Amino acid sequence: MMIKLFQVAKHVQVLCEAQEWEFCFIGGVALQRWGEPHVTKDVDLTVLTGFGHEESYIETFLKHFEARIADAAVFALQNRVLLLQSRDHIGIDIALGGLDFEALTVKRATMFEFLPDITLRTCSAEDLIIHKAFADRARDWGDIEGIIIRQQGHLDWEYIDEQLTPLVMLKEQPEILDKLKKMKTKIIRT
Repeated sequence: MMIKLFQVAKHVQVLCEAQEWEFCFIGGVALQRWGEPHVTKDVDLTVLTGFGHEESYIETFLKHFEARIADAAVFALQNRVLLLQSRDHIGIDIALGGLDFEALTVKRATMFEFLPDITLRTCSAEDLIIHKAFADRARDWGDIEGIIIRQQGHLDWEYIDEQLTPLVMLKEQPEILDKLKKMKTKIIRT
């Protein structure tokens, strides 16, 4: 399963590179690099579309991949996420990036070899923590814990605070910062 997932990610990356789009993988693919690896069912990435240019990106993706839902283009324009799948029915979730944080995430992304002949552009460990903390789902907090454990001593906590603070304020959930701080303190003490 993971080999197929990486192959699908590579296919998506080749398309993005051919279009000269700015992008990086987030979610489960990036977690394989930075955290405690576990089976993931889909490929998540951010593609910088900006605001007002999303339709051309959506059209190009829909020429190469199947939509997972009816009216995928309309859904993507409303929710800024394009839900696709590969021929093998592996989910592909494309965030249509436009925020400064998304642009910074893509700028900070680096290449990583997952398998021979499969090197993918993934977000940094810090940016993955920020994405997952902002999502604030139970499984994301488990992933964050794994990243902190595996990357202990290598994380830029000042950067994480600088980027996460305005995002959680925008979401009106400042308690996310406290939750992350408690988790960090607990893990780093043990």
